[in-house]
Amino acid sequence: MNTRIVSVAEGQRLARSLAIGPHTLTADEPQPIGTDTGPTPVELLLAALGSCTSMAVRAFADRHGWPLDQVDVAVRFDPQGQVVKNITLAGDLDPARIEELLAAAGRCPVHRLLTKEISIVTVPTVMARPSESRNRTLPR
Repeated sequence: MNTRIVSVAEGQRLARSLAIGPHTLTADEPQPIGTDTGPTPVELLLAALGSCTSMAVRAFADRHGWPLDQVDVAVRFDPQGQVVKNITLAGDLDPARIEELLAAAGRCPVHRLLTKEISIVTVPTVMARPSESRNRTLPR
């Protein structure tokens, strides 16, 4: 699992600046809630699943020397709230290899993370604002 820290800083309105190692991204909400300067957090989650799935399938095919010309993944929520992954495979692949590639798609780290029970620990850090009372001198 990746050990880089992801940090999030506030921007204007609901826009957020995401820092992941040397990379920066923007997350936001569409108008009128946000300013639509980036994908929503849910879209980023779906993008993480889609990209991880594509990478896992590509790595599996390459490791076995299979003729996978292209792998594309589209991820969305259906009306029932289920995540739907459409995986398009192009290449001279027999049905058995397609089956194995689709199985590899379900083993990507993000897929496994989303389908198991996980716990999230929230660690609060509260920064107190300097108040006027602290700046006054106390009577002697």
